Amino acid sequence: MSDFKGRHFEGEIVLWAVRWYCRYGVSYRDLEQMMSERGVSVDRSTIYRWVQSYAPEIEKRLRWQWRGPRSTSWRVDETYVKVRGEWNYLYRAVDKHGNTIEFYLSPTRNTAAAKRFLGKALNGLKEWEEKPAVINTDKAPTYAVALTELKKEGKCPKKTLHRQVKYLNNVIEADHGKLKQLIRPVRGFKTLKTAYATIKGFEVMRALRKGQASAFNLTRDIRGEARIVERAFSLGASALAAAVRPVSKQMEIEVA
Repeated sequence: MSDFKGRHFEGEIVLWAVRWYCRYGVSYRDLEQMMSERGVSVDRSTIYRWVQSYAPEIEKRLRWQWRGPRSTSWRVDETYVKVRGEWNYLYRAVDKHGNTIEFYLSPTRNTAAAKRFLGKALNGLKEWEEKPAVINTDKAPTYAVALTELKKEGKCPKKTLHRQVKYLNNVIEADHGKLKQLIRPVRGFKTLKTAYATIKGFEVMRALRKGQASAFNLTRDIRGEARIVERAFSLGASALAAAVRPVSKQMEIEVA
């Protein structure tokens, strides 16, 4: 069964809208007008529903491609996201190169939330990936308690060093800023569920933009990035066909 059954638009158009919204930080109103300029008449409320349905699905289907720390030195911090007029907490982890490792939206900022987030980040590592040697956080005591409990439960290596050096978190704080540029046009989320669904799209497109799935970007450009998303939904040419096409064109040029 098609992933886009009943949408009244082709899958390429739906993913086009979702990807643009999550990548460029535009409002639904602006995106409606941008698509109209290109001959696609779709209401912004429809685009909103597309984002809620497909942004989490894009993140889920591409997780094995983009999620992979390139360093065992992690930077962990949280930033604020307004939901229904109240501040909630977006926990995030990147490696020392700025590559996104994990994120988690919580209505609370306490030891339980920190433990859930760190547990999610550690459990998400593939079998062949190394556990973090160093986890750097701010001075919040919740992280120390959470890591101690995770080590006791065997979910975090006992040799993992918990470091609290403020300037080392400049990497993740800068990355927070880039993410906030995407969140700002939203002007507040209505529910925690819709906030998390949208943020999943923002996070995965940020990861792709940082080149975290570069091995799957066959053309090494923005079109290749779009094709990664399309292939996840079995749209367009296969990865093998896409890889062979440039070679075939080059051969035709040489023969001519």
